[in-house]
Amino acid sequence: MWLKNTWYIAAFEHEFDQPLVARRLLDVPIIMYRTSDGSYAALEDVCPHRLLPLSCGKRVDDEIQCGYHGMRFSSEGKCTEVPGQQQIPAAACVTTYPITAMYGLIWIWLGSRELADPSLIPDLHWHDDPGWTCSRGYHHVQADFRLMNDNLLDLSHETYVHNKTIGNGEEETIASYPLTVTTEADSVVRAHREMSNIEAPPFFAMILGHQGAIDRWQTAINFVSGLNITVATVCPVGVGRDQASISYVMHLLTPETENSTHYFWANVRNYRLEDTELTETIRQAVLATFDEDKTVLEEQQRQIETRNAVVPRVAIRLDEAPLRARRLLDGHVKAEAANSEHVVRPVPLVRDMHEASAQGR
Repeated sequence: MWLKNTWYIAAFEHEFDQPLVARRLLDVPIIMYRTSDGSYAALEDVCPHRLLPLSCGKRVDDEIQCGYHGMRFSSEGKCTEVPGQQQIPAAACVTTYPITAMYGLIWIWLGSRELADPSLIPDLHWHDDPGWTCSRGYHHVQADFRLMNDNLLDLSHETYVHNKTIGNGEEETIASYPLTVTTEADSVVRAHREMSNIEAPPFFAMILGHQGAIDRWQTAINFVSGLNITVATVCPVGVGRDQASISYVMHLLTPETENSTHYFWANVRNYRLEDTELTETIRQAVLATFDEDKTVLEEQQRQIETRNAVVPRVAIRLDEAPLRARRLLDGHVKAEAANSEHVVRPVPLVRDMHEASAQGR
């Protein structure tokens, strides 16, 4: 179900302004922090003595002190102090995990330590690129991350779930526009649509300051196992693609458990970069939009568990991209089970966006 030999998002880098960050990732409790020299540490969130989570204790300089008996552990997981005795038991150590910062994100590797190569991190540089402006946020979703991949690859649901924000009305339902689905390097699925001369949905009317018809090109990209980017390119009818407003919406999914997911998201744009009011307006709009997804996904998860079912129970044409992505993921999970050194090599997720929007790549 999960790939282990891959990098997952553990947090936004700005979250490490606080002393400790504790999260369950791939069903492993983790405690993380930034040390005084600027490096990052990730330890299993459990004291080897009586199993109290270390996050119930406190940070003392660059060490974690257990909140039960005061044992201290370094950022390398070594016990440095046992109150009341000089001898430190050899077994008094905590598992650590490779962790690094890149693109304003904190990445963690929960698979074979020796394979944790930072060059395997996909390129998401737009998240902290000065040529782009970012509106970011986080949702905790009580649903299997694969349901969320499905949702993000089938954007036809926007008409029905997001009709007050990013979806067109039923008279211009997104599903009626031709969809091109491609697979690349056995790790990426792209689903592309072009919607010309359509009514501007409320969100796009807001960012364009335009109430008339627009041209809209949209590509949903999935990289196994849970990195998704929605490329949204819009402009008023009659304006060339080279003048279009482009947003990359990053949907960065890390499984918490089999039926819950950490959803880190960011909307980065190439227009009105200094407009802080717009940045916050977009953040609030995206927050509301993903609240709508959260409601649907969590109800779907409840139904799956109640009925002991799988989805889709009935496949339709709109399921092509989600089903391709699931097959790719399943293939890599099986390959990793058969070969402990199996890793997924990154490929460019987004190229020049005017070219990508024009060609659905």
